Amino acid sequence: MTTERTTSSPISTSSLRKYTCVALAIALRLLFADATYAQDKKSRDTAKTNHLNEVQIRQLKVKREQTSPTPLQLLSGERLQRMNSLSVADAVRFFSGVQLKDYGGVGGLKTINVRSMGTNHTAVFYDGAQIGNAQNGQVDLGKFSLDNIEEIELYNGQKSTILQPAKSFAAGSSLYLKSKTPVFEDGQADHFRAAVRGGSFNLINPSGLWQHKISDNIYSNLSAEYKDSDGRYKFRYDDSTFVRENGDIEAMRLEGGLFGKLKDSSAWNAKVYYYRDNQGLPGAIVANRYAFPQRLWDRRMFVQSNYTKEVGRYNLIATAKYSNDYSRYLDPELVRVDGLTNNIYKQHELYFSIATRYHITRVWDVALSADYLRNTLDANLYRFPYPTRNTSLVALATSLKLRRFDIQANLLATLVNDRVKEYSSAGDKREYTPTFMASWQPLQTSDLHIRGFYKRIFRMPTFNDLYYTLIGNTFLRPEYTNQYDLGFTYIKLINGNWLDQISLQADAYNNTVKDKIVAVPNASLFRWSMQNLGRVEIRGMDVNLQMGWHIGSVSLNTGATYTYQKAINVTSVDLNYGDQIPYIPLHSGTLILGADRGNWGMNYSYIYTGERYDQSANIPANYKQPWYTSDLALHYNHKQHGGNYRVSAEVNNLFDQQYEVVTSFPMPGRSYRLTLSYTY
Repeated sequence: MTTERTTSSPISTSSLRKYTCVALAIALRLLFADATYAQDKKSRDTAKTNHLNEVQIRQLKVKREQTSPTPLQLLSGERLQRMNSLSVADAVRFFSGVQLKDYGGVGGLKTINVRSMGTNHTAVFYDGAQIGNAQNGQVDLGKFSLDNIEEIELYNGQKSTILQPAKSFAAGSSLYLKSKTPVFEDGQADHFRAAVRGGSFNLINPSGLWQHKISDNIYSNLSAEYKDSDGRYKFRYDDSTFVRENGDIEAMRLEGGLFGKLKDSSAWNAKVYYYRDNQGLPGAIVANRYAFPQRLWDRRMFVQSNYTKEVGRYNLIATAKYSNDYSRYLDPELVRVDGLTNNIYKQHELYFSIATRYHITRVWDVALSADYLRNTLDANLYRFPYPTRNTSLVALATSLKLRRFDIQANLLATLVNDRVKEYSSAGDKREYTPTFMASWQPLQTSDLHIRGFYKRIFRMPTFNDLYYTLIGNTFLRPEYTNQYDLGFTYIKLINGNWLDQISLQADAYNNTVKDKIVAVPNASLFRWSMQNLGRVEIRGMDVNLQMGWHIGSVSLNTGATYTYQKAINVTSVDLNYGDQIPYIPLHSGTLILGADRGNWGMNYSYIYTGERYDQSANIPANYKQPWYTSDLALHYNHKQHGGNYRVSAEVNNLFDQQYEVVTSFPMPGRSYRLTLSYTY
């Protein structure tokens, strides 16, 4: 039996050059048009800003979620700060439709799975540029601290704007992380923030932030953080109590940024990011084994820059990024002919993007985006092919905004070229994938919006899928996904006696994943191979309710989410046809209760994950019971001499639940954290 390597004819070098030249020519043309329109629009925008008051600003923030044609969930500002969250992974647990795969502890791997499509179908962006991982396609959200994060956005489908890099159109869902941007009032030139966090597992976590106004148009930002923990916590196994070993981590993060504005109203920014850690890998608790000697060293460094410009009817966004990732895995127990297992991986990524938009009329826009990526992977493995991947993406998009209708559509062309130094490569791929989105306000005076979208997308097999020694399969086809969504939002500000605001979002969806990439055993159970075998159908519903209250001088905020997912295997030749896929609960939900009075604040959060199975076969031996956790935090703020002191005391897993997110990887029981911070 033979397998086609391409879905169409290969892309020639001349064709790639032609696409790139056309995109660059259009971008340069857009830079120098219609200056008069820009001045008029700038005047109108300035006048509008001058008339905003506090309530109107609040309405503007609400409008982002209300009018988005794709489901949007966000955490920002005080709401993000008051949650019992050490990393981005801790925060995204409270989004509906999300499963966080957590291997336990401060340093345990934490990856996100949205609407059961798989981790590789969720793209993670940091300040507008995607965090890439061509090796395995996964981003460990536990390595991204909340200390310098201003906002987290989760879009199902894609971000609801046509002016964005082509890479932003190329995922089934998108998680956007926005770092803190300097904002100075008149007479201010510096902002400082210093914090130290400590608690269970001998956690020590100091951090600092310095924002400086270099001139009226140039600001700087410097953030640093250190984290150290022994990762030792008690857990129950077979009616006995043990201590988790080899879960220690030592990590350091440094970030620096510059932000500038030019006289022609254009803006630019540049960022340098460095992260490194040294951690143990505690391993799975099986066969009465509790101690593990494996170690992992990670290092991530990237530099990126962004430039935005508006000229008349035209907008431009240009982005460039270079990233360098290093990973070392040591296993003293696995001895090879050349010594201990000491695998080293080095990834390099180069990324360029130009996105342009043209306002044809006041209600009709068109946009063209062109991206180029180059990924390489080196490793010290036996028979390693040293792959290089060149990816070009071109997206043509349009939007029509009428009085009560918002319609968007785009077509994405993805051109992939793989080359290897040794053996054979996966060749070339060419794919065209469309998206259609719409939002409708039934009545002009109504706070109700109905929305829906269709999106077809695919994901390329990762370097590990294709080229991992003795396991990879260069004949793999991409995974294809069709997404359908229909839902509504209702958001209303209320000047009532108690209730201030209510926000309700609900969506029903149907996703299908074709040619699912899975690992299957060969003749030897110690040697697996990657194959296209599976087909999965996902039917589900997400509900998100937020309310703001006040009782006298006490402000209350409540939030609740509920997710129903029926994600079943519909591979016709599979013995597990019709079974729920592993680790996907049928029911899950969260609850958040917050209260503020004067300088004091309290936050309670609850997470519930229903019954599920840890293997493809839905049999009693693979059944996993539901689990839940409760977290409680108390905050105190005190302002003095222009600065703000904040003390936070947290209790996580308040009722000391013993549970596992991933089988044989026990999670921590009750734990404590205390945070002291000063902001000026």
